[in-house]
Amino acid sequence: MRPLSWDIFCTVVDNYGDIGVCWRLARQLAGERGHSVRLWVDDLKSFARLCPDIDPGLEQQTCRDVEVWHWTKDFPGDVEPGDVVIEAFACTLPESFIQAMATRSVAPCWINLEYLSAEDWVIGCHGLPSPHGALLKYFFFPGFVPGTGGLLLEDGLLRERAAFQADEAARTAFWQGLGVPPPEADELRVSLFSYANGATRELLDAWAVSDTPITCLVPEGTAPAALLAEEFGGTQAAGRVFRRGALAVHILPFLSQPDYDRLLWACDLNFVRGEDSFVRAQWAGRPFVWHIYPQEEGAHHLKLEAFLDLYCEGLAPDMAAAVRGLWRSWNGVPSSGIAESWRELRTCLPPLMVFAPTWAGRLAGLGGLAANLEKFAKNHI
Repeated sequence: MRPLSWDIFCTVVDNYGDIGVCWRLARQLAGERGHSVRLWVDDLKSFARLCPDIDPGLEQQTCRDVEVWHWTKDFPGDVEPGDVVIEAFACTLPESFIQAMATRSVAPCWINLEYLSAEDWVIGCHGLPSPHGALLKYFFFPGFVPGTGGLLLEDGLLRERAAFQADEAARTAFWQGLGVPPPEADELRVSLFSYANGATRELLDAWAVSDTPITCLVPEGTAPAALLAEEFGGTQAAGRVFRRGALAVHILPFLSQPDYDRLLWACDLNFVRGEDSFVRAQWAGRPFVWHIYPQEEGAHHLKLEAFLDLYCEGLAPDMAAAVRGLWRSWNGVPSSGIAESWRELRTCLPPLMVFAPTWAGRLAGLGGLAANLEKFAKNHI
């Protein structure tokens, strides 16, 4: 298809999740699919943590084939909207920009890119239009099943992951670059990225009395890192190591998106949160535990169970029970408790390690989100 011009609007709400998704999408549309992309971001400082090439002091810059603009309250009134306008995660477009969209000779394809959910109702709402004066806005839902928009997946990512996981020298070099020793033969290596979680202390206690060594990798500036600094004293600066019994916890520097992918690929188990790291953990082809973004009145528990229903569908009953048990405990759903749930999941990790790449392959069969958005936009311009 002919190249299109795209405008992607993003407000940084939950630290790095929203901009993480938008930046991946913008890079794919521009770098892989050859489109002209403008990315409007209201918080360039947070963006620069994910992409060090970004200069937070510039109002406009080009990075990796994407035109990046600082989205401020004083939005320029002379901006010509592109062929496709993406309103990411229900952020509100500038009124002057909407008016400019309505005056184009060919109205742009206006898409509200929604948050990810496995709930049944998503299929019925995916692609539905909503009238806005002379314009139509379409709801586009990422998802895990046919009839949704799929997930963000770069061309060749799964091949790159498989090659990395098969290359011991590459993995050793990666650990050395982080200042972490390569894993021992009987060691379990876990990454831990979560929101503030009352279950964290109990989980760390369970790891400390493990029969085999456990090395935990925690990004600096996160809730688990703050908890460790509180318990052990001192700072949570990158490079610090906390030890207790069988457990060693390394505080890592903030990683770029490619390096965070490699961390997930290199670990035996990944604890992730929100949406972006949740998706990347699935492409990693490793067992994982999701800390879903908490919502009022436990609304997030319905979303958690909807995903568990899909994920556990292909698991043996004992494996499914172990996954459900730990995920529920980690997300505050009444259960047998973290320590008991961990022991049950630990015994299931070897078959889960075999299942995880199969799950990733199943999701890849839906097509990537960027390609699916491209097809949708072509059909609605």
